[in-house]
Amino acid sequence: MSDSNQSYVRTEMLPAGEPPVSQKGLVKWARENLFSSPLNAVLTLASVIALYWLIQAIYPWFANSVWVAGSLTECRAINTGACFAVITERWAQLMFGFYPIELYWRPTLAFALLIVAIAPVLYSQLPRKMIWFTAIYPGLMVWLLWGGSLWGPIMAYAGLVGGWFLVKFIGSNLGSLAATIVSVLAVLVWWLFFSANAAQIAQSFVPLNIESVESRNFGGFMLSFVVGVTGIALSLPLGVLLALGRKSDLFFVRTICIGFIEFIRGVPLITLLLVAATLLNIFLPPGTNFDIILRVIIMVTLFSAAYMAETIRGGLAAIGRGQFEAADAMGLNYWQAQRLIVMPQALKISIPGIVNNFIGLFKDTTLVSIIALLDPLGFAKAIRANADWNGIVWELYGFIAFVFFIC
Repeated sequence: MSDSNQSYVRTEMLPAGEPPVSQKGLVKWARENLFSSPLNAVLTLASVIALYWLIQAIYPWFANSVWVAGSLTECRAINTGACFAVITERWAQLMFGFYPIELYWRPTLAFALLIVAIAPVLYSQLPRKMIWFTAIYPGLMVWLLWGGSLWGPIMAYAGLVGGWFLVKFIGSNLGSLAATIVSVLAVLVWWLFFSANAAQIAQSFVPLNIESVESRNFGGFMLSFVVGVTGIALSLPLGVLLALGRKSDLFFVRTICIGFIEFIRGVPLITLLLVAATLLNIFLPPGTNFDIILRVIIMVTLFSAAYMAETIRGGLAAIGRGQFEAADAMGLNYWQAQRLIVMPQALKISIPGIVNNFIGLFKDTTLVSIIALLDPLGFAKAIRANADWNGIVWELYGFIAFVFFIC
Protein backbone atom coordinates (compact mmCIF):
# COMPACT_ATOMS: atom_id res chain seq x y z
CA MET A 1 0.00 0.00 0.00
CA SER A 2 1.51 3.35 -1.03
CA ASP A 3 2.15 6.14 1.44
CA SER A 4 -0.28 9.03 0.85
CA ASN A 5 2.29 11.52 2.14
CA GLN A 6 4.86 10.63 -0.49
CA SER A 7 5.44 13.39 -3.10
CA TYR A 8 6.70 12.88 -6.63
CA VAL A 9 7.35 16.61 -7.21
CA ARG A 10 10.13 18.52 -5.37
CA THR A 11 8.70 20.97 -2.87
CA GLU A 12 11.93 22.92 -2.29
CA MET A 13 14.42 24.45 -4.73
CA LEU A 14 17.96 23.18 -4.56
CA PRO A 15 20.53 25.87 -3.65
CA ALA A 16 22.56 27.23 -6.54
CA GLY A 17 25.72 25.23 -7.12
CA GLU A 18 29.21 26.53 -7.63
CA PRO A 19 30.09 27.38 -11.26
CA PRO A 20 32.73 25.23 -12.94
CA VAL A 21 36.32 26.16 -12.21
CA SER A 22 36.80 27.24 -15.81
CA GLN A 23 33.96 29.78 -15.49
CA LYS A 24 35.08 31.79 -12.45
CA GLY A 25 38.00 33.67 -11.01
CA LEU A 26 41.46 33.83 -12.51
CA VAL A 27 40.93 30.86 -14.81
CA LYS A 28 37.93 32.54 -16.48
CA TRP A 29 39.78 35.83 -16.84
CA ALA A 30 42.80 34.09 -18.39
CA ARG A 31 40.64 32.16 -20.87
CA GLU A 32 38.79 35.30 -21.96
CA ASN A 33 41.77 37.67 -22.11
CA LEU A 34 44.95 35.64 -22.60
CA PHE A 35 43.96 32.42 -24.36
CA SER A 36 40.75 33.35 -26.21
CA SER A 37 42.26 32.34 -29.56
CA PRO A 38 45.35 30.54 -30.87
CA LEU A 39 46.96 33.87 -31.80
CA ASN A 40 46.32 35.31 -28.33
CA ALA A 41 47.74 32.16 -26.75
CA VAL A 42 50.95 32.48 -28.80
CA LEU A 43 51.26 36.17 -27.96
CA THR A 44 50.71 35.45 -24.26
CA LEU A 45 53.40 32.79 -24.18
CA ALA A 46 55.81 35.04 -26.11
CA SER A 47 55.12 37.89 -23.64
CA VAL A 48 55.75 35.61 -20.66
CA ILE A 49 59.05 34.46 -22.16
CA ALA A 50 60.11 38.04 -22.92
CA LEU A 51 59.12 39.17 -19.41
CA TYR A 52 61.05 36.29 -17.85
CA TRP A 53 64.12 37.15 -19.93
CA LEU A 54 63.85 40.83 -18.97
CA ILE A 55 63.52 40.09 -15.26
CA GLN A 56 66.38 37.59 -15.41
CA ALA A 57 68.59 40.23 -17.03
CA ILE A 58 67.61 43.16 -14.76
CA TYR A 59 67.28 41.40 -11.39
CA PRO A 60 71.04 41.07 -10.74
CA TRP A 61 71.40 44.81 -11.44
CA PHE A 62 68.89 45.56 -8.69
CA ALA A 63 70.04 42.76 -6.36
CA ASN A 64 73.62 44.04 -6.38
CA SER A 65 72.67 47.70 -6.06
CA VAL A 66 74.57 50.11 -3.82
CA TRP A 67 72.64 52.61 -1.71
CA VAL A 68 75.40 54.27 0.31
CA ALA A 69 78.42 55.75 -1.46
CA GLY A 70 79.99 59.13 -2.13
CA SER A 71 80.64 58.81 -5.86
CA LEU A 72 80.11 56.57 -8.87
CA THR A 73 83.68 55.29 -8.58
CA GLU A 74 83.05 54.26 -4.98
CA CYS A 75 79.83 52.53 -6.06
CA ARG A 76 81.65 50.50 -8.69
CA ALA A 77 84.30 49.54 -6.15
CA ILE A 78 81.64 48.16 -3.79
CA ASN A 79 79.52 46.30 -6.34
CA THR A 80 78.74 46.19 -10.04
CA GLY A 81 74.97 46.68 -9.69
CA ALA A 82 72.88 49.82 -9.77
CA CYS A 83 74.31 52.86 -8.03
CA PHE A 84 71.25 54.16 -6.20
CA ALA A 85 73.53 56.00 -3.81
CA VAL A 86 73.07 59.02 -6.06
CA ILE A 87 69.37 59.01 -5.12
CA THR A 88 70.00 58.76 -1.39
CA GLU A 89 72.70 61.44 -1.49
CA ARG A 90 70.79 63.91 -3.69
CA TRP A 91 67.31 63.03 -2.46
CA ALA A 92 66.68 66.42 -0.88
CA GLN A 93 67.70 68.31 -4.02
CA LEU A 94 65.61 66.10 -6.30
CA MET A 95 62.58 66.72 -4.07
CA PHE A 96 62.97 70.34 -2.91
CA GLY A 97 65.73 71.92 -5.02
CA PHE A 98 67.63 74.57 -3.07
CA TYR A 99 64.75 75.22 -0.67
CA PRO A 100 66.14 75.88 2.86
CA ILE A 101 66.45 72.62 4.77
CA GLU A 102 64.95 74.04 7.95
CA LEU A 103 61.82 75.02 5.98
CA TYR A 104 61.09 71.65 4.35
CA TRP A 105 58.01 71.41 6.55
CA ARG A 106 56.34 74.17 4.53
CA PRO A 107 56.21 72.46 1.09
CA THR A 108 55.46 69.16 2.84
CA LEU A 109 52.50 70.76 4.64
CA ALA A 110 51.37 72.43 1.41
CA PHE A 111 51.35 69.04 -0.36
CA ALA A 112 49.39 67.42 2.49
CA LEU A 113 46.84 70.24 2.46
CA LEU A 114 46.55 69.83 -1.33
CA ILE A 115 45.15 66.34 -0.78
CA VAL A 116 42.64 67.75 1.71
CA ALA A 117 41.69 70.53 -0.73
CA ILE A 118 40.97 68.26 -3.70
CA ALA A 119 39.14 65.64 -1.61
CA PRO A 120 35.70 67.39 -1.65
CA VAL A 121 36.05 67.93 -5.40
CA LEU A 122 36.66 64.24 -6.08
CA TYR A 123 34.38 62.65 -3.45
CA SER A 124 30.79 63.88 -3.13
CA GLN A 125 30.33 61.87 0.08
CA LEU A 126 32.43 64.37 2.04
CA PRO A 127 30.78 67.38 3.73
CA ARG A 128 30.21 70.13 1.16
CA LYS A 129 31.44 72.74 3.64
CA MET A 130 34.95 71.46 2.95
CA ILE A 131 34.75 73.20 -0.43
CA TRP A 132 35.51 76.46 1.40
CA PHE A 133 38.94 75.12 2.28
CA THR A 134 39.40 74.22 -1.40
CA ALA A 135 38.67 77.85 -2.25
CA ILE A 136 41.18 79.32 0.21
CA TYR A 137 43.90 76.73 -0.43
CA PRO A 138 45.59 78.51 -3.41
CA GLY A 139 46.36 81.58 -1.30
CA LEU A 140 47.47 79.40 1.59
CA MET A 141 49.78 77.42 -0.70
CA VAL A 142 51.40 80.60 -2.07
CA TRP A 143 51.97 81.87 1.46
CA LEU A 144 53.47 78.59 2.67
CA LEU A 145 55.83 78.15 -0.29
CA TRP A 146 57.00 81.71 -0.85
CA GLY A 147 56.47 83.05 2.66
CA GLY A 148 56.23 86.75 3.39
CA SER A 149 53.10 88.47 4.65
CA LEU A 150 49.80 86.62 4.84
CA TRP A 151 48.05 89.88 4.02
CA GLY A 152 49.06 89.52 0.36
CA PRO A 153 46.83 86.48 -0.29
CA ILE A 154 44.12 87.97 1.94
CA MET A 155 44.01 91.14 -0.16
CA ALA A 156 43.95 89.06 -3.34
CA TYR A 157 40.87 87.24 -2.05
CA ALA A 158 39.37 90.56 -1.00
CA GLY A 159 39.49 91.59 -4.67
CA LEU A 160 37.61 88.43 -5.68
CA VAL A 161 34.97 88.99 -3.00
CA GLY A 162 34.57 92.59 -4.15
CA GLY A 163 34.17 91.46 -7.75
CA TRP A 164 31.48 88.98 -6.72
CA PHE A 165 29.53 91.71 -4.92
CA LEU A 166 29.83 93.95 -7.98
CA VAL A 167 28.28 91.24 -10.16
CA LYS A 168 25.42 90.86 -7.71
CA PHE A 169 24.71 94.58 -7.32
CA ILE A 170 25.09 95.84 -10.90
CA GLY A 171 24.02 92.70 -12.76
CA SER A 172 20.34 93.66 -12.71
CA ASN A 173 21.10 97.07 -14.25
CA LEU A 174 23.84 96.32 -16.77
CA GLY A 175 23.11 92.71 -17.60
CA SER A 176 25.14 89.63 -16.66
CA LEU A 177 27.78 89.97 -19.39
CA ALA A 178 28.45 93.67 -18.81
CA ALA A 179 28.48 93.16 -15.05
CA THR A 180 31.00 90.32 -15.43
CA ILE A 181 33.31 92.44 -17.61
CA VAL A 182 33.14 95.41 -15.21
CA SER A 183 33.82 93.14 -12.23
CA VAL A 184 36.81 91.46 -13.89
CA LEU A 185 38.32 94.85 -14.75
CA ALA A 186 37.73 96.08 -11.20
CA VAL A 187 39.44 93.01 -9.74
CA LEU A 188 42.44 93.42 -12.06
CA VAL A 189 42.78 97.10 -11.14
CA TRP A 190 42.64 96.19 -7.46
CA TRP A 191 45.31 93.51 -7.83
CA LEU A 192 47.67 95.63 -9.95
CA PHE A 193 47.47 98.98 -8.19
CA PHE A 194 45.95 98.71 -4.72
CA SER A 195 46.30 95.25 -3.17
CA ALA A 196 50.06 95.53 -2.46
CA ASN A 197 49.68 98.88 -0.68
CA ALA A 198 46.66 97.61 1.26
CA ALA A 199 48.66 94.53 2.35
CA GLN A 200 51.54 96.72 3.57
CA ILE A 201 49.17 98.91 5.58
CA ALA A 202 47.50 95.87 7.16
CA GLN A 203 50.91 94.32 7.87
CA SER A 204 52.00 97.47 9.75
CA PHE A 205 49.01 97.12 12.08
CA VAL A 206 48.82 93.31 12.42
CA PRO A 207 52.07 91.54 11.41
CA LEU A 208 51.37 88.12 9.87
CA ASN A 209 54.49 86.97 8.11
CA ILE A 210 56.91 84.07 7.84
CA GLU A 211 60.38 83.83 6.33
CA SER A 212 60.44 84.59 2.60
CA VAL A 213 61.93 82.17 0.06
CA GLU A 214 62.96 83.36 -3.41
CA SER A 215 61.78 81.57 -6.52
CA ARG A 216 65.36 80.76 -7.56
CA ASN A 217 65.50 78.33 -4.61
CA PHE A 218 62.62 76.29 -5.99
CA GLY A 219 63.49 73.10 -7.83
CA GLY A 220 63.09 69.37 -8.14
CA PHE A 221 59.70 67.71 -7.98
CA MET A 222 58.43 70.57 -5.83
CA LEU A 223 58.77 72.91 -8.81
CA SER A 224 57.02 70.41 -11.09
CA PHE A 225 54.14 70.09 -8.64
CA VAL A 226 53.80 73.85 -8.20
CA VAL A 227 53.72 74.52 -11.96
CA GLY A 228 51.64 71.44 -12.79
CA VAL A 229 49.00 71.73 -10.07
CA THR A 230 48.61 75.49 -10.53
CA GLY A 231 48.36 75.13 -14.30
CA ILE A 232 45.76 72.38 -13.95
CA ALA A 233 43.67 74.34 -11.44
CA LEU A 234 43.68 77.53 -13.53
CA SER A 235 43.42 76.08 -17.04
CA LEU A 236 40.15 74.21 -16.44
CA PRO A 237 37.94 77.25 -15.62
CA LEU A 238 39.75 79.34 -18.23
CA GLY A 239 39.21 76.58 -20.79
CA VAL A 240 35.50 76.50 -19.94
CA LEU A 241 35.22 80.25 -20.53
CA LEU A 242 37.13 80.00 -23.82
CA ALA A 243 34.91 77.15 -25.01
CA LEU A 244 31.77 79.13 -24.19
CA GLY A 245 33.26 82.22 -25.83
CA ARG A 246 34.03 80.31 -29.01
CA LYS A 247 30.39 79.25 -29.25
CA SER A 248 29.08 82.69 -28.32
CA ASP A 249 26.74 84.65 -30.60
CA LEU A 250 28.70 87.85 -29.88
CA PHE A 251 31.06 88.42 -32.82
CA PHE A 252 33.72 90.24 -30.79
CA VAL A 253 33.86 87.64 -28.02
CA ARG A 254 33.84 84.73 -30.49
CA THR A 255 36.62 86.27 -32.59
CA ILE A 256 38.87 86.94 -29.60
CA CYS A 257 38.44 83.39 -28.27
CA ILE A 258 39.01 81.74 -31.66
CA GLY A 259 42.11 83.85 -32.31
CA PHE A 260 43.56 83.06 -28.89
CA ILE A 261 42.88 79.32 -29.12
CA GLU A 262 44.24 78.90 -32.62
CA PHE A 263 47.33 81.00 -31.94
CA ILE A 264 48.25 79.14 -28.74
CA ARG A 265 47.60 75.72 -30.30
CA GLY A 266 49.81 76.65 -33.25
CA VAL A 267 52.84 77.57 -31.12
CA PRO A 268 55.04 75.03 -29.28
CA LEU A 269 55.13 75.29 -25.49
CA ILE A 270 58.91 75.65 -25.62
CA THR A 271 58.51 78.86 -27.62
CA LEU A 272 56.07 80.27 -25.06
CA LEU A 273 58.43 79.41 -22.19
CA LEU A 274 61.35 81.10 -23.96
CA VAL A 275 59.18 84.18 -24.49
CA ALA A 276 58.25 84.15 -20.80
CA ALA A 277 61.89 83.82 -19.73
CA THR A 278 63.61 86.25 -22.10
CA LEU A 279 61.37 88.44 -24.23
CA LEU A 280 58.64 89.32 -21.73
CA ASN A 281 60.86 91.69 -19.75
CA ILE A 282 61.43 93.78 -22.90
CA PHE A 283 57.75 94.79 -22.91
CA LEU A 284 57.64 95.61 -19.18
CA PRO A 285 58.59 98.96 -17.60
CA PRO A 286 62.27 99.28 -16.56
CA GLY A 287 62.97 97.90 -13.11
CA THR A 288 59.92 95.62 -13.10
CA ASN A 289 60.62 92.35 -11.29
CA PHE A 290 58.28 89.75 -12.75
CA ASP A 291 58.82 86.45 -10.93
CA ILE A 292 60.12 83.78 -13.33
CA ILE A 293 57.96 81.00 -11.87
CA LEU A 294 54.89 83.22 -12.15
CA ARG A 295 55.73 83.84 -15.81
CA VAL A 296 56.08 80.12 -16.43
CA ILE A 297 52.77 79.39 -14.67
CA ILE A 298 51.00 82.00 -16.79
CA MET A 299 52.35 80.58 -20.05
CA VAL A 300 51.68 76.96 -19.07
CA THR A 301 48.15 77.88 -17.99
CA LEU A 302 47.39 79.70 -21.24
CA PHE A 303 48.82 76.82 -23.28
CA SER A 304 46.79 74.21 -21.43
CA ALA A 305 43.63 76.35 -21.45
CA ALA A 306 43.62 76.50 -25.27
CA TYR A 307 43.66 72.70 -25.53
CA MET A 308 41.17 72.41 -22.67
CA ALA A 309 38.78 74.72 -24.51
CA GLU A 310 38.76 72.46 -27.57
CA THR A 311 38.18 69.40 -25.38
CA ILE A 312 35.23 71.04 -23.63
CA ARG A 313 33.87 72.37 -26.94
CA GLY A 314 33.66 68.76 -28.09
CA GLY A 315 31.60 67.96 -25.00
CA LEU A 316 29.31 70.92 -25.71
CA ALA A 317 28.83 69.77 -29.31
CA ALA A 318 27.74 66.33 -28.06
CA ILE A 319 24.80 67.75 -26.10
CA GLY A 320 21.48 67.60 -27.87
CA ARG A 321 19.65 70.77 -28.88
CA GLY A 322 16.75 69.73 -26.66
CA GLN A 323 18.79 70.40 -23.52
CA PHE A 324 19.24 74.05 -24.47
CA GLU A 325 15.56 74.37 -25.40
CA ALA A 326 14.56 72.80 -22.08
CA ALA A 327 16.67 75.35 -20.20
CA ASP A 328 14.97 78.16 -22.14
CA ALA A 329 11.55 76.67 -21.41
CA MET A 330 12.32 76.67 -17.69
CA GLY A 331 13.07 80.38 -17.81
CA LEU A 332 16.78 80.05 -16.95
CA ASN A 333 19.15 82.77 -18.05
CA TYR A 334 22.38 81.98 -19.93
CA TRP A 335 24.64 81.45 -16.91
CA GLN A 336 22.03 79.47 -14.97
CA ALA A 337 21.51 77.18 -17.95
CA GLN A 338 25.26 76.65 -18.34
CA ARG A 339 25.80 76.00 -14.64
CA LEU A 340 22.82 73.74 -13.96
CA ILE A 341 22.13 71.92 -17.24
CA VAL A 342 24.72 72.30 -19.98
CA MET A 343 28.13 72.28 -18.28
CA PRO A 344 27.55 69.27 -15.97
CA GLN A 345 26.76 67.16 -19.04
CA ALA A 346 29.54 68.61 -21.19
CA LEU A 347 32.19 68.13 -18.52
CA LYS A 348 31.07 64.55 -17.89
CA ILE A 349 31.39 63.77 -21.59
CA SER A 350 34.79 65.50 -21.73
CA ILE A 351 36.32 63.79 -18.68
CA PRO A 352 38.66 61.47 -20.67
CA GLY A 353 40.03 64.36 -22.71
CA ILE A 354 40.33 66.61 -19.65
CA VAL A 355 42.31 63.98 -17.74
CA ASN A 356 44.51 63.45 -20.80
CA ASN A 357 45.24 67.19 -20.90
CA PHE A 358 46.07 67.20 -17.20
CA ILE A 359 48.52 64.32 -17.61
CA GLY A 360 50.17 65.99 -20.59
CA LEU A 361 50.47 69.28 -18.72
CA PHE A 362 52.12 67.64 -15.72
CA LYS A 363 54.65 65.89 -17.94
CA ASP A 364 55.32 69.10 -19.88
CA THR A 365 56.55 70.77 -16.69
CA THR A 366 59.93 69.16 -17.43
CA LEU A 367 60.35 71.65 -20.29
CA VAL A 368 61.17 74.39 -17.75
CA SER A 369 64.71 72.97 -17.64
CA ILE A 370 65.24 74.69 -21.02
CA ILE A 371 64.93 78.10 -19.36
CA ALA A 372 67.40 77.25 -16.57
CA LEU A 373 64.85 76.22 -13.95
CA LEU A 374 66.09 73.12 -12.13
CA ASP A 375 63.18 70.71 -12.25
CA PRO A 376 64.00 66.98 -11.76
CA LEU A 377 65.52 66.72 -15.25
CA GLY A 378 67.48 69.93 -14.71
CA PHE A 379 68.89 68.57 -11.47
CA ALA A 380 69.71 65.28 -13.17
CA LYS A 381 71.85 67.19 -15.69
CA ALA A 382 73.50 69.16 -12.90
CA ILE A 383 74.23 66.01 -10.90
CA ARG A 384 75.72 64.23 -13.92
CA ALA A 385 77.94 67.26 -14.55
CA ASN A 386 79.52 66.73 -11.13
CA ALA A 387 82.80 64.84 -11.34
CA ASP A 388 81.69 62.43 -8.59
CA TRP A 389 78.62 61.28 -10.53
CA ASN A 390 79.74 61.80 -14.11
CA GLY A 391 78.59 58.83 -16.19
CA ILE A 392 75.52 57.83 -14.17
CA VAL A 393 72.39 57.62 -16.31
CA TRP A 394 69.89 54.84 -15.69
CA GLU A 395 69.57 55.31 -11.94
CA LEU A 396 68.74 59.03 -12.14
CA TYR A 397 66.43 59.02 -15.12
CA GLY A 398 64.83 55.75 -14.05
CA PHE A 399 63.97 57.21 -10.64
CA ILE A 400 62.51 60.37 -12.21
CA ALA A 401 60.46 58.30 -14.67
CA PHE A 402 59.22 56.10 -11.82
CA VAL A 403 58.02 59.09 -9.76
CA PHE A 404 56.23 60.62 -12.77
CA PHE A 405 54.62 57.25 -13.50
CA ILE A 406 53.36 56.96 -9.92
CA CYS A 407 51.93 60.50 -10.07
